[in-house]
Amino acid sequence: MTFQRSLSPAFFFRTSAALLVAAVLAACSGTPKPKPAELPANVAVQGVREAWSVRIPKVEFPLSVDVSGDMVAVAGADGTVVMIDARSGQEVWRGSAGAPLAAGVGSDGTLAAVITNQNELVALQGGKVLWKQRLSAQSFTPPLVAGRRVFVQAADRTTSAWDGQSGRRLWAQQRTAENLVLRKPGVLTAVDDTLVVGVGGRLVGINPANGTSRWESPIAAPRGTNDVERLVDLTGTVSRVGDTICARAYLASVGCVDATRGTLVWSKPAAGAEGIGGDDRFVYGTEENGNLAAWRRGDGERAWQVERYKYRTLTAPLAVGRSIVFGDSTGLVHFVSRDDGAPLNRITPDGSAIAASPVVSGNTVVVVTRNGGVFGYRPE
Repeated sequence: MTFQRSLSPAFFFRTSAALLVAAVLAACSGTPKPKPAELPANVAVQGVREAWSVRIPKVEFPLSVDVSGDMVAVAGADGTVVMIDARSGQEVWRGSAGAPLAAGVGSDGTLAAVITNQNELVALQGGKVLWKQRLSAQSFTPPLVAGRRVFVQAADRTTSAWDGQSGRRLWAQQRTAENLVLRKPGVLTAVDDTLVVGVGGRLVGINPANGTSRWESPIAAPRGTNDVERLVDLTGTVSRVGDTICARAYLASVGCVDATRGTLVWSKPAAGAEGIGGDDRFVYGTEENGNLAAWRRGDGERAWQVERYKYRTLTAPLAVGRSIVFGDSTGLVHFVSRDDGAPLNRITPDGSAIAASPVVSGNTVVVVTRNGGVFGYRPE
């Protein structure tokens, strides 16, 4: 990892204002990114039909779309939160958190939770604000809503649980905070009765009832001589199959952990910035240079790699049906084969960049763009 590349808007510095300004200036003076690779003409091997679309305000923050059953929760940068029935594309409700967002959205299909840029955790139900609570620090990770509770991971390494209906804080676990953390969504998910959180380069299993740790397993270990080089935060979407959960360490590695025992299954070097997807055969990831890669789920060996999307900024991939689906910064959504990454189709929702990793509800793939387009697609 080079020092210049690391100083980017993806980082949150908890140090002096002078250092922050220096970092921004260093990022601005960096070498421009190479031009995205030209793509050949699209040949639609697989049909993809647009089933519905919904409009929300522009998405200018790191949005994570949440799916619970048939319900899809999305949010705009201004604080608008919308619950959509993925079967019909109808809005179930629309509400506002009352302030621009820093992270979101988490949902169980009824309750939705977001975090504002004023460090407030806001819960909405039926389009109305149910409660608000002030957090101890900024958060860039969408809340997890599960078991009638809302779980939050803050940038100061505090993990907390809140009662979903009253907003009462139930517990908080404080970890030693690093000097530097990513200004990107981290890992916060559930595996059976265990809350799984990314802390630095480790996956940590927590008892959701009281916040005590059950296990820890490293995906990546810090290396280097300064805070930038030692940064190994886990980031983005994860892939779970059975009791195995696989995750990405930013620009460092991809690895899988047995969540019942808390033991590392494998970890392999990988230079990516977004989360991962997967199925029972492979773990799929997009790399910083635009490559698409697949690792064998059992042992982590590289199965295949595609360089067709060189220098395109890609979202995390979604495995659905026969396809892997991912978006890019030019506004394209790509459908490729799970077996070898061969192109199956590509579509352009509204011409603006794809703002979040695609998600699936039933037979509907949901895509959100920077301009606030929410689209439901049904692959053949």
